[in-house]
Amino acid sequence: MRRLSIRTAACVIAITAQTENASADGIKAAGEVLRIALPVAAGGWSLYQRDYEGVLQLVVSEVIAEGVSFGLSHVVREQRPNKSDWHSFPSDSTAVSFSAASYLQIRYGWDYGLPAYALAAFVGYSRVEAKEHHWGDVLAGAVIGWGASELTTVRFRNFAITASPGYQGRPLGFSVAASW
Repeated sequence: MRRLSIRTAACVIAITAQTENASADGIKAAGEVLRIALPVAAGGWSLYQRDYEGVLQLVVSEVIAEGVSFGLSHVVREQRPNKSDWHSFPSDSTAVSFSAASYLQIRYGWDYGLPAYALAAFVGYSRVEAKEHHWGDVLAGAVIGWGASELTTVRFRNFAITASPGYQGRPLGFSVAASW
């Protein structure tokens, strides 16, 4: 009976460990997909809005976030939690994700920014869960991404002011039209 209990316990532990590994792999994979999907979705939304200036701002923000985080990861020698290399600080995945989220928030408002920040935070969490980064690496990446968008992004204004011709070329009035 005791051997049966030990075997049963061993099976339960093995199944639990496999489930945890599968869950961790799923979180890691979702984070890797979102790392790419957030900037692509932000750019896609800007293209849908015909906001070509915004697309340029997003691209510059993403290049700054990736460049700064990549550069720092080669200057600051911090070992990853999984011991794979010494490029842990800061998290470039988090920087890129927060750059896109911050871009959406600044350019289009909190209705777009809040869900994007939640997804970016998940990317950071996934990097820690996958043992690729420490929490400090993720926080630094978030600040870098946020800062890159703060430097490059301005609020989207889609409005026009037109004057109506009046008597002898003088304007009779004007109109303001806005869309969002």
